[in-house]
Amino acid sequence: MAGKFIFTPEDYQNAAIKYRREILMTILQGVMNTIKYMTGRPGIRYKERVGEADADAQFAPYDPSNETDVNLNLNLRELETFFGSVVKNFEPNTAVSTLLGTGATKGDGQMQTPTAKLVLQLIAKRLSWYLNNAIWKAKRNPTGKTTMDLFDGFDTITQKEIDATNLSAEKGNYIKLPEEITNESAVEVIRDNILFKLDEELRAQTCYLYCSQSILDKYNVAYQMVNGALPYNREFGHTSVEGSEGKLIFCPLSNKAGSDFIHVSPKRNMLVGYDSLGDVESIEVARFKPFVLSFIATMFFGTQFERIDKQNLFVADLRVA
Repeated sequence: MAGKFIFTPEDYQNAAIKYRREILMTILQGVMNTIKYMTGRPGIRYKERVGEADADAQFAPYDPSNETDVNLNLNLRELETFFGSVVKNFEPNTAVSTLLGTGATKGDGQMQTPTAKLVLQLIAKRLSWYLNNAIWKAKRNPTGKTTMDLFDGFDTITQKEIDATNLSAEKGNYIKLPEEITNESAVEVIRDNILFKLDEELRAQTCYLYCSQSILDKYNVAYQMVNGALPYNREFGHTSVEGSEGKLIFCPLSNKAGSDFIHVSPKRNMLVGYDSLGDVESIEVARFKPFVLSFIATMFFGTQFERIDKQNLFVADLRVA
């Protein structure tokens, strides 16, 4: 006869305490699929100034009487991480049965801490998915109820900078594409309107071209149509834009699907702030009603460009003029 299925809330509460760091890192695990192409800034709570200070100084022919004051240019921006929380109710019997199948009801051994840890990590993975999905499109709404309301994503920040004319054709860090990127036009549009429009200093750096998978698919199809007969074109697929000497690397991301923008930037310029292991961030399990436990977690998270000048960022607007 099968053993009676027994659960104790203490197992989950103890697992939340014992494996707090692991579970918090699980929440960030899925986000790392995007952050690995950016620069993570751990340990940030609320606001931190980022950017660079430039000093205008140069050599001139020797002249002991030639002296000038240094002009210090502060190009500082604000990386803000917002404090978010989640309270997720779950019924332990159902959760464990889902994870371990029918065998979950056989024997008290299934209800020990490792099983409790698995349940909490399952919830944490879902939190991670929503964070990753929001990196570009999130828009801060203090009264909102979803991850999309927690912080301003890169696309939202981009639109604000366009509206403020800090990103503009005149400043050399923005272009509204003259035509749609299609299976026929992708190579020409990306080459002529993105690669060739980059500032010389930005083009000299190794940069990522952050886009949706569909943009890269169209580029590959268009390239194959134009150059399919060339003997060196033996592989269907490109990792960088033709003509960039491998320095402009395609970075297709699932969370970029439906984005209005293509971003070109070095990895160091794309900042993702979080405070993954701080004492304010927490994981706990509480019981407020019979048979139901609550997974409670808090975390800081936010995004920002370190700099938006033409030497560090270029944005192509897919909303055709």
